[in-house]
Amino acid sequence: MLPFTKRAAATALALLLAAGTAGAQTVLRSSDTHPDGYPTVEAVKYFGELVKERTEGRYTVEVYHSAQLGQEADTIEQVRTGVIDLNRTSLGPWNGLIPATTVPSLPYIFRSVEHARTVMNGPIGDEILAAFEPHGVVGLAFYDGGARSFYNTKKPIAAAADLEGMKFRVMQSDIFVDMVAALGASATPMPYGEVYSGLETGVIDGAENNFPSYDTAKHAEVAKYYALDEHLIVPEVLVMSKLSFDRLSPEDQAVVRQAAKDSVARQWELWDAQVAKSRAAVEASGSTITTPDKAAFIAAMEPVYAKHVTDPALKALVERIRAVE
Repeated sequence: MLPFTKRAAATALALLLAAGTAGAQTVLRSSDTHPDGYPTVEAVKYFGELVKERTEGRYTVEVYHSAQLGQEADTIEQVRTGVIDLNRTSLGPWNGLIPATTVPSLPYIFRSVEHARTVMNGPIGDEILAAFEPHGVVGLAFYDGGARSFYNTKKPIAAAADLEGMKFRVMQSDIFVDMVAALGASATPMPYGEVYSGLETGVIDGAENNFPSYDTAKHAEVAKYYALDEHLIVPEVLVMSKLSFDRLSPEDQAVVRQAAKDSVARQWELWDAQVAKSRAAVEASGSTITTPDKAAFIAAMEPVYAKHVTDPALKALVERIRAVE
């Protein structure tokens, strides 16, 4: 089991005590690491509104944003054990527990944001959601976590070969390190909070993230070249504790499942608006945005896939995702 902090444990205990006195109305507690107003937070709030309306007020959802209940590793264990009812996280932290989640986390598995949305909100996505249940949670829906692309302080990136010899900050991940190496660059794992100074001082030449992060973290101030290669489009997932879900009537279970699915379009709308706003801001500040041909980037990933996708079932899943139009 994953440990969770004393702060998270104390908060969770208080929530459990509060739940016991909630009366006829049951409050479902949901965690999110993002700040209030972020697209995933607002989407879960909307999901809660739908649940409240469709159960005639018998169930409501309270979203604890800004990591109030702990970071994602903390809250994953809490939702699995029923301490909290709902959780919205990136798909990445589930990779070690649920093998099927590793495939949507692979570089260039999705051709575009549209392709990712089609896959994850279709039959393949439903299969991956079902894989959560043996692990103590019910997968409800996938949200859009944005497309991560490379940016740097040196030059515009027009082709995969332009990355050769540069140093890019990545999250601590063997797949990320191997992805950058396959493109001829050097990967430098580094805490997110150190990226700005690393770019400014030349410790690293670049980093990678989506437009909103590139904008709000002010990395666009020091790294003016953004290449829209979209190497990672890792989905976000909304799950519910199976212990909490099993306490619902079959009719209310159906309400929760449908409300989650119905909240997806709202999250997409909010995310697209945030991306457009951030892109406009960085362009206005003088950033150069290029759209390189992805073919060479994708071809370079074959050794990465060979190393990290060895199970026959996962290999088949890769091919099924690639085949989706």
